[in-house]
Amino acid sequence: MWWYLAVMNTLGFALMGLDKKRAGEHQWRISERTLFLVAALGGSVGSWLGMYIFHHKTKHWYFVIGIPVIFVLQNILWYFIMMNS
Repeated sequence: MWWYLAVMNTLGFALMGLDKKRAGEHQWRISERTLFLVAALGGSVGSWLGMYIFHHKTKHWYFVIGIPVIFVLQNILWYFIMMNS
């Protein structure tokens, strides 16, 4: 489980950086749907860090609110899983 989370967070961070780089070079972009999907599948911390380290998607309210909400929901889910096991 820890390896999975490490990979997903690394991927979320890297995708934010890569998309920022591609945006500046007017190249093919990573879809917002993909960025959210990686965050929802366990990469919310990496995506959140990537947003602010690379200053990417920080002017889009749905990222500024959405990524932290995904993080909070994942932690609530994790809490309930741990309490019931």
